[in-house]
Amino acid sequence: MSPILSIAGVSHHYGAKQALNDVSFDVEKGSFALLLGPNGAGKSTLYTLLTQLLPLQAGRIAIAGHDISTAPRAALAGLGIVFQAQTLDLDLSVEQNLRYFARLRGMSGKDASRRIDEQLERLSLNDRRGDRVRALNGGHRRRLEIARALLHQPQVLLLDEPTVGLDIPTRQRIVDDVHDLASDGQATVLWATHLIDEARAGDRIVLLHQGAVRTQGEARALLDEHDCDDLATLFNQLTERKPQAPLKGLTRQDAGGTA
Repeated sequence: MSPILSIAGVSHHYGAKQALNDVSFDVEKGSFALLLGPNGAGKSTLYTLLTQLLPLQAGRIAIAGHDISTAPRAALAGLGIVFQAQTLDLDLSVEQNLRYFARLRGMSGKDASRRIDEQLERLSLNDRRGDRVRALNGGHRRRLEIARALLHQPQVLLLDEPTVGLDIPTRQRIVDDVHDLASDGQATVLWATHLIDEARAGDRIVLLHQGAVRTQGEARALLDEHDCDDLATLFNQLTERKPQAPLKGLTRQDAGGTA
């Protein structure tokens, strides 16, 4: 079977500055893939190319078998997107934000109501549906953005640093919820982050640094392959960073690897 998301030989320049250099990786249907890298690694640039906010300069991107350069409408129809910057209307209610998006997507009123009910229930927002977004905390706003991104039943859900600025318990709940979406077959997930503690043992990790892929594979396998006891060590080695974070993230013991 072809991967649901395929990125092959993608490079991008901003003038003389190279932001991405021959980036290639695939994401299989139903999986949770983590695009992991420090700030400035090129994650957001890749997302602007995936969503066609910038034109593709070199390489190929295909979503659900549709080439983003030759069949952009078909390719983008399969995407749900949560950007780092929030894009909700703060003066509308939770439900109004969702209904507005549903109309933009051309959903019928009955279909929109059913999908809104499903996502509000799934993301524990049903009791907040009448509240103005301005009254929600950061975690609930992020949940709302995820619910909105899922309304049209996308095949691939892209999230760009979705937990930045949230406290650790809220971050972990959102990470768990989105992992559940992938495991339940609701969407294939590509989650971009610099936070190593958001990885799980079975996740596919693509480690990006200075615009290039430094390693990729299943998290537990990468720890064994690089002989690292935890993901923080692997991250620091491949991004040439000094150990500084108290969080080790995933360890080989957690992943069931070699002790």
